[in-house]
Amino acid sequence: MAKKLFLGNEAVARGLFEAGCRVVSSYPGTPSTEITEFAATYEEMFCEWAPNEKVAMEVAAGAAIAGARSFCAMKHVGLNVAADPLFTASYTGVNAGFVIGVADDPGMHSSQNEQDSRNYARAAKIMMLEPADSAECLAFTKRAFALSEQFDTPVLLRLTTRIAHSRSLAETAERENGGLKEYVKNPAKYVMMPAMARPKHVRVEQRLIDQAMLMETDELNTVEYNSKKIGVIAAGICYQYAKDALGDKASYLKLGCVYPLPTERIKAFAAECETVYVIEELDSFIETHCKAIGVDVIGKDLFPLYGEFSQALVAKLILGEELPALTLNEDIPARPPVLCAGCPHRGLFYALKREKAIVSGDIGCYTLGTLAPLEAMDICICMGASVSGLHGINKANPENEKRSVAVIGDSTFMHSGITGLVNIAYNKSNSTVIILDNSITGMTGHQENPTTGKNIKGEPAAAVDLEALARAVGIKRVKVIDPYDLKETQDTIHEELQAEEPSVIISRRPCALLKYVERKPALKINREKCTGCRACMRIGCPAISIKDKKAEIDFTQCVGCEVCVQLCRFNAIEH
Repeated sequence: MAKKLFLGNEAVARGLFEAGCRVVSSYPGTPSTEITEFAATYEEMFCEWAPNEKVAMEVAAGAAIAGARSFCAMKHVGLNVAADPLFTASYTGVNAGFVIGVADDPGMHSSQNEQDSRNYARAAKIMMLEPADSAECLAFTKRAFALSEQFDTPVLLRLTTRIAHSRSLAETAERENGGLKEYVKNPAKYVMMPAMARPKHVRVEQRLIDQAMLMETDELNTVEYNSKKIGVIAAGICYQYAKDALGDKASYLKLGCVYPLPTERIKAFAAECETVYVIEELDSFIETHCKAIGVDVIGKDLFPLYGEFSQALVAKLILGEELPALTLNEDIPARPPVLCAGCPHRGLFYALKREKAIVSGDIGCYTLGTLAPLEAMDICICMGASVSGLHGINKANPENEKRSVAVIGDSTFMHSGITGLVNIAYNKSNSTVIILDNSITGMTGHQENPTTGKNIKGEPAAAVDLEALARAVGIKRVKVIDPYDLKETQDTIHEELQAEEPSVIISRRPCALLKYVERKPALKINREKCTGCRACMRIGCPAISIKDKKAEIDFTQCVGCEVCVQLCRFNAIEH
């Protein structure tokens, strides 16, 4: 055994290893991504990136039924995609342990919404554990497998951004070697047709009762008595915030299992304290349970239903104290996120803006094309929605067909864009779909996907041929462009918008940050030729700025893509 400083996600991966997990299938999504990346470093586990979260969960469920401890990870919105197998896996149960990691993102650091995944635990009637530091990430992962097998159920492991991406000490141990469990044919257990599913629902309800009884005394839930003037019920990072802000001024009921919740244990704790606060990010999940069992608590009447909490917030709302904080009184301009210098999506969005197109967008780096000065995205809902949404836009008003497009990344297209394209071909809308093929899953940190020709370990793998796929689903017009070539990009977009049938444009150029991408020398400004017209600023490249009324290029950022060269009428941008 040894102690090590672990990232929360890294500790979960270590817990998978120590628990004897054999199969890990996930789709990358911040803040969950590193769990699978770290898991892939252990040769004892098979790890993969699946095309989407639904597939990942089905792979893990199949592995568990076949007798291997299995795991899948996703961010909160990914659990929406995987909800179908989640709810039925609750009925089938498992053979070997099956754990599902879900990372919520309070404060929306990298997400399109705030979502409380504890509601899925309740809706699917599945036990959920929530660790509060890296040591618990490791220990709770191992315990989740044991509980999964004890109760014949999948178990959810909920993290939040702060737990997933913070470091703390955890103690390691040797790997368990439980081996494969025998698979026994049992249609009554694993085939969920109505006659077999009805009795399983009865068992699921009894299982929740049994789990709740266990949580009345289980060490996953702990009590710490200090001053009994204030009592705090919390889980995960909110427990850490409370401890930091209140110290021994409060007593704590720390819930390691957030579903099902105990009843008598909460009542006993509340009876010892004068005033009880429930501190929880996002929904009033624990608070609702407390009030339903007759325990008077203060929760969302005081704390917000949105955003990420902090020690300062807890201290202010409960104690009325303002914690000291460093401030900067300088008037610093805002620095919104932008596409990287040399990003292949920049030229495409510049062309779309010039075309004055309605752009149905998607989830990825390219969502930043919404911001000034490109301002070239109108709608963004969820992964895959760009393609399906475009079909709806054009069916609502056929006049949109000549001025609307969908943009979707290569990984996102594989995730959930294909079915939308099938719908366009099948239901005959004159729609133009642009696949932004940058040869990687960019937004979550350069993970491979089914189009890149490599698997999670960087080994050669089958690569989806996007052109052939588009034609196979019924799209006859398929064009490939280089988004660094502004004229070709503009002309192709205009031509396809005028066509009288659906089309696919593949905007193909590798991400500028990929290690293997050959970079040209940085560009520079010939100040004698530069007139200060600012045309080069229209593409929003972070390497270009204005100094003394003339353009300037930061050679440390410039990758020599020459998109800006095509905008300068005075030939002032040179190598």
